[in-house]
Amino acid sequence: MSSTKNAAVVNYAEKKHSVEIREIPVPEIGEEDILLEVENVGVCGSDLHQWTSDHSWPVNYPVVLGHEFGGKIASVGDRVTGWKVGDRVVSETAAVIDPQNPMSKSGLYNLDPTRKGFGYGVNGAMTRFVRVPARCLHHVPEGLSFEEACLTEPCSVAYNAVAVNSHIKPGDRVIVIGPGTIGILCAAVAKICGGDVAILGLEKDRGRLEIAKSYGITPIINDASEWARKRDGLGADLVVDAAGVSETLKIAMQLVRPNGQITKVGWGPTPCNFSLDPIVQKNVRLQGSFSHNWPIWEKVLGLLASGTLDVKPIIGGIWPITQWHEAFEKMHSGEVVKSVLKPV
Repeated sequence: MSSTKNAAVVNYAEKKHSVEIREIPVPEIGEEDILLEVENVGVCGSDLHQWTSDHSWPVNYPVVLGHEFGGKIASVGDRVTGWKVGDRVVSETAAVIDPQNPMSKSGLYNLDPTRKGFGYGVNGAMTRFVRVPARCLHHVPEGLSFEEACLTEPCSVAYNAVAVNSHIKPGDRVIVIGPGTIGILCAAVAKICGGDVAILGLEKDRGRLEIAKSYGITPIINDASEWARKRDGLGADLVVDAAGVSETLKIAMQLVRPNGQITKVGWGPTPCNFSLDPIVQKNVRLQGSFSHNWPIWEKVLGLLASGTLDVKPIIGGIWPITQWHEAFEKMHSGEVVKSVLKPV
């Protein structure tokens, strides 16, 4: 198998649009790895940011993109136990961690500062075969398609932001800023938690907001002030900032109620250039949320398998790897919420 080549979507340089299809060798696996034959891989906003070169994280060029993926085990390393060829699995994103780091030892390896993820730190899954540490694997429940299962990762990001890192009670009023994949999924998880949920976007987001509406979420364009203050004039209990720009934090500060919470899950690499005093004045908790860990993945897979969390409405189409450019463009333009690729 090692002599076989497979097509891969490679980000080969920092310059804008430095992404192309390349033939790469099937990776060699170590004793504690498995070789995964990828069935489906989701396109993430971070893949788009690397393609347009407006990302804010270090990238090991050249690198195969893709960190939302699932497939079947093609081979197992000599020291791997509990897994066998043919198992249906999804993989977490923490491809490289330091097991001796205090964060890793406490189970929060997603917060290990030396962590490297698929698709930027090591080769990702926009290809047919990818090397995966066995510790990253989770079984895909029977009846759950790979098209849905490959989105366990963004669902886990949303679950961590809303169900773990936010204080939310049934009846809480929740506003999510940004109707991208993570924003819609954050709103869906908030709904599962019993929140009264709205999602805020721009006029250009009308199509995405309609998809959010199918989850029972109130779509709002441009200004959510009236909705936030409708109950008692004070604002939302929780504001989730899932937009990829810094200035939405200012909007979040305006919408949140005194003693409420802002959870920031969207990356905004540009300087804020505004005062954070409202956080002090309102006694607001500002919480960051990054990535996920093993127990979150297990809970999310259970929610997906039961249908409690349904990702089908956000999937805008499935493209062969060779048509990655169209899949990227559809997401980048906002025409679809989530593009999914399939190796050929």
